[in-house]
Amino acid sequence: MAEQNPINGAEAGDNQPQLVLQKVYIKDSSFEAPNAPQVFQEIGESQEQPQVQLNLGHKTTEIAEYTHEVVLSLTVTCTLGDRTAYLAEVHQAGIFGIAGFGDEDLQGIMATYCPNVLFPFARQVVSTMISDGGFPPFLLQPINFDALYAEQMRQQQDGEAAPQHLNS
Repeated sequence: MAEQNPINGAEAGDNQPQLVLQKVYIKDSSFEAPNAPQVFQEIGESQEQPQVQLNLGHKTTEIAEYTHEVVLSLTVTCTLGDRTAYLAEVHQAGIFGIAGFGDEDLQGIMATYCPNVLFPFARQVVSTMISDGGFPPFLLQPINFDALYAEQMRQQQDGEAAPQHLNS
């Protein structure tokens, strides 16, 4: 009997690494304009530029063998002075079938490839929420998840190496 592909059950001719996007969905989203409607007038009259801050993160969960949920969280906060104009948050999720990779490669895939796949969906949701909230269009710039992951790995290595240097 032929071996089954661990991701989709089809016959597998060899054990090649496999990566399949199975589903993309919004896990959670919210939009707040706590100082509306006054903030609309303030934005139009103010000499001060609105400040936009982006916070992002991701979380992975193994939901079955070879199947992982990756959730990319984006929070965009726009302030005018000390007042919040709006707060838009989305948790964009995807289910990925991933098989045939080592642990280190798997970790890298879930920290770089999966967020890269989810980001355009999350960016569109955030943009729509902000526009529908009555604010000027806003488009998040692309994010280099590979560079963020490399920096995170470098910091972890430095953090593990630091105590060794202190003890020697």
